[in-house]
Amino acid sequence: MRIGWTDIHPRKLRCAFRFRTAILIASALSCVPLAAQQPAAPLDNAIRVDVNRVNVGVIVTDSKGNFVEGLQPANFQVFDNNQVQPISDFAPIDAPAQVLLLLEAGPAVYLLQDSHLFVAQALLSGLSPDDRVAFVVYNKAPTPVLDFTSDKRAVDSALNTIQFTLGYGDLNLASSLSTVLDWLTRVPGKKSVVLISTGVDTSPDQVQQSLVAGLQTADVRIFAVSMNAPFRNGKKGTRQQIHQTEQAFAQADAWLNALADASGGRAYFPENPSAFQQTYHQIAELVRHEYSLAFAPPQSDGAVHSIDVKVITTGAASHDAVSAYTVDHRRAYIAPKPPQ
Repeated sequence: MRIGWTDIHPRKLRCAFRFRTAILIASALSCVPLAAQQPAAPLDNAIRVDVNRVNVGVIVTDSKGNFVEGLQPANFQVFDNNQVQPISDFAPIDAPAQVLLLLEAGPAVYLLQDSHLFVAQALLSGLSPDDRVAFVVYNKAPTPVLDFTSDKRAVDSALNTIQFTLGYGDLNLASSLSTVLDWLTRVPGKKSVVLISTGVDTSPDQVQQSLVAGLQTADVRIFAVSMNAPFRNGKKGTRQQIHQTEQAFAQADAWLNALADASGGRAYFPENPSAFQQTYHQIAELVRHEYSLAFAPPQSDGAVHSIDVKVITTGAASHDAVSAYTVDHRRAYIAPKPPQ
């Protein structure tokens, strides 16, 4: 049974985290920024529909995680508050990606810095030359390292330039991600955040809840990559401490899943270097490809409406194939306000 991210009180999570970091050696970030630009002032990142159109980006993958190409409008059903809606526009999109790497700069990163499990060279090598990448690190708050660039060598250099020092600090994942989403409002077009994190979060409850609600209506997709696997075999401490630590990791996994699911993205839990490489190559494909669907909002009530998308096929052979398809998309939008 998976533990929901709201099932464990954050105080228990913080206690388990601090116990774990005392064993593993904690760290705080000392980063040398490379040509970082000042972020724009925070803006409302929710998708509000001001015209007679709701756009939904949809990722469809098979059982191996590969993007499913060749689907047509007849293969999709779009639901607004559980009511099917006619699709007014449809297009398969293969366009340059805009990817922001958001890297946790906590104790786990200190221990893994030489193993390169957290370094996304495999993601960079899988991206196309015209894909743009930005780089931000976080612990207590996010720190921009590199603004969007198509120069992958600059991103790789930025990853290798980070310096780490010992120490203790908070890991405010929710509040840091919220700030990053505000920064991204100044970036037009399709955007993805690749979050490389343990999933441990010391942000206040209300910040976490607000973030999930905001992701459901935002235009940014989250691909979360967990760094927890190398630490899961540790059995140091009392039985109670071990149990508490295991709960904290389960909480962290559930939190990463919740963030990815709310945004229409994916969460990955690789267990070895080969799995990390495979994960990054898959993300490199998914950030570039999607199906763009649109429908007319059935009501102008200014309320949040749920979105659901299903893939349908015809014929017995294709029915067997579609059973393995996974469909990801944002979960909601804010309808236009009633006419004054």
